[in-house]
Amino acid sequence: MALIGTLTSGVSALRTFSKGLEVIGNNIANINTTGYKSSQASFAESFSNTLRGSAPSNGTTSSQPGIQIGTGVQLASITTNFTQGALTSTGVTTDLGISGRGFFIVEDATSGTTYATRDGSFRIDDNGYLVTQGGLRVRGLTGAVPPTAVGDIRVGQNNPVGTELQSISIDRQGNLVEFFSDGTSATTNKLQLQNFNDTSALTREGNNLYSSLAAAGPVGGGILAGNNDPGSDGLGAVQSGTLESSNVDLTAQFSDLITTQRSFQAGSRLITVSDTVLEDIVNLKRS
Repeated sequence: MALIGTLTSGVSALRTFSKGLEVIGNNIANINTTGYKSSQASFAESFSNTLRGSAPSNGTTSSQPGIQIGTGVQLASITTNFTQGALTSTGVTTDLGISGRGFFIVEDATSGTTYATRDGSFRIDDNGYLVTQGGLRVRGLTGAVPPTAVGDIRVGQNNPVGTELQSISIDRQGNLVEFFSDGTSATTNKLQLQNFNDTSALTREGNNLYSSLAAAGPVGGGILAGNNDPGSDGLGAVQSGTLESSNVDLTAQFSDLITTQRSFQAGSRLITVSDTVLEDIVNLKRS
């Protein structure tokens, strides 16, 4: 225990509110990040030193209240706000925004690791797979016409003999339709979305990806194991040609920045005052 309790409280304030400033700074830095979800830091009091315990009344005396002195503040949690961001039009067919709940599921073909993401800035790679900008493959229904099996979405694999793939379209239900050079078309793939019972358990991995999918409790009992069609069972619709913007409220962030900065300054003032008191104590007796 510190000689002056305010010194401990001041140090805890600096340590804790510096983390709060980091959270706010990260939110502001990602104001233009596609699909970014803002974070919010919350605080709790630290352990309190008990100088006298409380006691009940015994019939002749009144109850005795306890006497406690707190030791400062600590970081209670950093939560993610998963509210919907605005959908911005891009005009690119493979840019996909989600209007409502749910996540795209993508997979690293090398390691087999699966991630969730709200960033739908996809592209078709040289092998025909629908992938993220980092090359992770988008999961959905594929493999036949109509598609029925869960796998990596891939185009150009079911062309009629003697034809070439001309273009694709993706509707609100996630149906990927391929148009061929002979004027025919076919639904060859279907985007799927995954919802979670506890999105707070998702872990950020950078590049707009989330891991710890099992801990978040995938709805349906497993990843893409239930009815995962967009627009069904509480899932949002897919909007082709759009991307979801960050949900950071810049006005609120600057307001939080001011209050957190003032709290940090107050904590530093506590340390300054404690230092002055300690100096007075040391100087009580001069040699």
